Amino acid sequence: MVEVYKPQSLKEALELLEFNDCTVFAGGTDLMVKKKQWTGLEPCFDKPVVLISEIDELTEIKRDENYLYIGAACTFSQLIESSLIPEFYKCVFVEMASPSIRNMATIGGNICNSSPAGDCLPLLYALDANLLIQSSCRNFEVPIEDFIIGPGRNILKSGELVTKVKILNSNFNIIKYRKVGARKSTVLSKLSFIGLADMEDKRLHDIRLAFGAVAPTVVRNREIEAEILNMYSMGLVDVQEITGYYSILIRPIDDQRSTAKYRKSSCKRLLEDFIKSLL
Repeated sequence: MVEVYKPQSLKEALELLEFNDCTVFAGGTDLMVKKKQWTGLEPCFDKPVVLISEIDELTEIKRDENYLYIGAACTFSQLIESSLIPEFYKCVFVEMASPSIRNMATIGGNICNSSPAGDCLPLLYALDANLLIQSSCRNFEVPIEDFIIGPGRNILKSGELVTKVKILNSNFNIIKYRKVGARKSTVLSKLSFIGLADMEDKRLHDIRLAFGAVAPTVVRNREIEAEILNMYSMGLVDVQEITGYYSILIRPIDDQRSTAKYRKSSCKRLLEDFIKSLL
């Protein structure tokens, strides 16, 4: 039988992780799949398990005049129900899995699973989200694009825990999110796209574009976004040139969910539609 720890505070959890090689367990919706065995057998955990889903410091949602802070152990249902979470975030979260999964799955787990198809990741990339990471001996902050380094890979070290997601308060008045899958919500996405824009009096002040499940990590490029802003300021928007820039970065694969050709062409159409909607 596997040994299970249930710390009552973040400090206690970090002390456990400092001296023990453990598996961190919040909602467990990804872990239970990774650890599954043959049908009818219990999942196999080869390390002691630390349960963190009821630690108060990890389940708080706070907002001040500059930032929104989301505890890493907040479930997606909790985020959807919170009055502190902007409505366009919820449009993304509500399309993740099924209600029963959203009741268990946590934002920190989705981030630390680091799948290119992670449903909340394109949104967090587009929002310039930072992650607060703690161990028993240090605290630090890292942009999400520097945290995830490949499919299922991130920089988190033994003894460290993602404790919060930190997002700068920002205003976007044009928002488009699309998750493409075989069925709505309940399946892994074939691809996903989010476009955020701040436009006033026909002037484009900000634009953020991100694509999921079409490269080893989420695709977002600030240099291309700056070039789009420059095009709009001069009134010389070239949709084909913009899609050409992203075509180089979008490098999907063939798998059981979809083909690379379909993923790439769909991304280009979604991007074209969003850019044209701003004209």
